[in-house]
Amino acid sequence: MHLAYPAVLAALLFSTGLYGVLARRNAILVLMSVELMLNAVNLNLVAFDVWLREELHTGQALALFTIAIAAAEIGIGLAIVLLVYRTRGTSDIDRLRDLREGAPDADGDDGPGSRPGDTAAVTSTTDSGRQTA
Repeated sequence: MHLAYPAVLAALLFSTGLYGVLARRNAILVLMSVELMLNAVNLNLVAFDVWLREELHTGQALALFTIAIAAAEIGIGLAIVLLVYRTRGTSDIDRLRDLREGAPDADGDDGPGSRPGDTAAVTSTTDSGRQTA
């Protein structure tokens, strides 16, 4: 079998996963797209390992490490998505932008009690828990 067949298939899988990451709004679909991209990388690793006929089978070993990392990534990612869904009621990525600390509200102000142009509204905490301006 020629190397071109798995390489073209891997390129199609990777581009489909890239489209899914860039175009989707649902966090679970984004995680699935990342998994698709990792599977395309694994296909390339194994195909080039077979094509080079390497005695150590480095490509297959790297593919196993990639599979283990992908399993850990999907486990942690799904746990985070489920926690966010339980607390927020949505897994839409665009609606989760307000999770940043100190992010402005939807109306553009920095929180309750802040005035337009007021720069002292942002406070930070020290290790002891006291708030400083």
